[in-house]
Amino acid sequence: MTTTTDSAGRSDLGQNDRTVGLVRLVIGLAQGIALYLLVRASEGEGVTWSSRFPETFGPLVLVALFLPPPLLAGVGRLRWPTLAIWGAVAAAALAFLAWHDVARQAGDAGRQMTFPLFAFSAAALFIAHHLIVPADRERKLIASFPAYFDAAWMAGVQLVLSIAFAGAFWLLLFLGAALFNIIGLSFLGDLIEEGWFSLPLTGLAFATAVHLTDVRDGLIRGIRTVALMLLSWLLLVLTVLVGGFLAALPFTGLEGLWETGSATALVLSAAGGLIILINAAYQDGRADNLPPAVLRVAVRVASVLLTPLVLIAFWGLSLRIGQHGLTPDRIIAVACALVGLAYAIGYGLGAIIPLIRKGSPWMKALEMTNIVTAVLVVAVILALFTPLADPARLSVADQVARLESGKVAPDKFDYAFLQNSSGKSGRAALASLAASDDADVAARAREAQAGIFTADTPADEEFKPTIATLPGAPALPEVFFQPVADDDARRECLAEGDCLATVGEAIGFDANTVLLVQSYRVTIYGEDAEFGTYIPLGTYVPVRCGDETAAPDARDLLRQGKLKAGYADNLPDLDTGGQRQSPLSPAAPFACPPAR
Repeated sequence: MTTTTDSAGRSDLGQNDRTVGLVRLVIGLAQGIALYLLVRASEGEGVTWSSRFPETFGPLVLVALFLPPPLLAGVGRLRWPTLAIWGAVAAAALAFLAWHDVARQAGDAGRQMTFPLFAFSAAALFIAHHLIVPADRERKLIASFPAYFDAAWMAGVQLVLSIAFAGAFWLLLFLGAALFNIIGLSFLGDLIEEGWFSLPLTGLAFATAVHLTDVRDGLIRGIRTVALMLLSWLLLVLTVLVGGFLAALPFTGLEGLWETGSATALVLSAAGGLIILINAAYQDGRADNLPPAVLRVAVRVASVLLTPLVLIAFWGLSLRIGQHGLTPDRIIAVACALVGLAYAIGYGLGAIIPLIRKGSPWMKALEMTNIVTAVLVVAVILALFTPLADPARLSVADQVARLESGKVAPDKFDYAFLQNSSGKSGRAALASLAASDDADVAARAREAQAGIFTADTPADEEFKPTIATLPGAPALPEVFFQPVADDDARRECLAEGDCLATVGEAIGFDANTVLLVQSYRVTIYGEDAEFGTYIPLGTYVPVRCGDETAAPDARDLLRQGKLKAGYADNLPDLDTGGQRQSPLSPAAPFACPPAR
């Protein structure tokens, strides 16, 4: 069967506009229904399906969100077999990325996909799709650069317009609902609030916009031409600013840049802006699309400026990594800098070679650089969000190596990072440290496993809570005055009179307990002999059941001798002068206990 394509790259395989439009509407409707079902699965009180099976729910969400757009764009532009294979591969890749993002997290509750996964997977999907479409159109493994340029920039404009159309559609719906509400009819407003109506309708609106912008190909090309023209002239502005910045560095030094704490992000953002604007000016590289002479000079200068920007980013990263080791954010920054370096080398050669070899095409190296770097970006993203180069795993390995080599002292090591911020890799490393032959490291690791993070900064060493006892009462243990967590109630005892305390035995509680009494609560602490500290066991909130507005000051109750242990269950109740209060966990809502 003979296959032809039109100027917009639409295939002639019997995919007329009506068929293509119908298929797109079906895809949009299916996306809306899928998202509605997933939203329903995440709603409700208690344990939901989404929280019970996060490794399944996450992949379904990512596939439902991100797979339909390339399918909508591919219908009519890709051959049906190519579209089917690409759809299956994209779905599998998205599902695996989401599964790994959730599965690597520690704990049984609260695991969900992270924001970087959404941002980077969307970028990888867009790039990969527009590597495939031109290649399938030209029936070659590597298509011509003008085909890549045309497909990617057209799709970018189409995506922006489709999102704008869907947004405008919903603005009109809200306006209509408001008009009907004025005359006492709320049916439209009620429908908009229903997920079974709003989500499928949004999918249909977006699919409609994709089809309309695809049919009106000439209109989209016109909009793209205007956008490229405006962006290309912005290149002059950014080139002057970046050039001025780099020229001033020898006189100002880099200290001010390092002090911002975001030097790498700033210079990489500037490099990214230059790359986009250089491409806006270069366009598809054809002779009839050459920009004016002033823009050609700006393209060459900007291409050369990329190298010092990327080198500054690497310099900043090397300093931070040398001082503090790897973290997930720094690993992602290194990956971005490597991509930037690939662009800088290719664009720099494109700017310099024509000056050395007379007659060489203007910035021709840019074309292959863009193609190769696009593949590199997809590969890097896949590596970062799979076990191959998982930033959390690499960061944990580096941080532990620094500790074991002596680069970081045990009292300066960030155990909280292993426990709370690096998923299962961090928890496994922390368990290994807890079994270390180094007693200090092992003790601190076990504290971290228990959620206790000792702060060893000078400010913490100087801090001592102001806690008083009643006259004649037993003295408090000295170690009780050593706060062990930033959210510990003892941190609130700043001034004389803020807090009173009593040993538990004095009012009928178990030995080795201390009750910290503040105006609005009483916190019971138990001794942790292994670590030589006191940890909170529960919180009592003295209220007068039946008249909560008359809640007494707990400190007055202690002074009056009205605080004492009541029932002897797992933790005793607190008798506050006739009103028994059950112990609450620090995170539990304050409530009056049921009558006994």
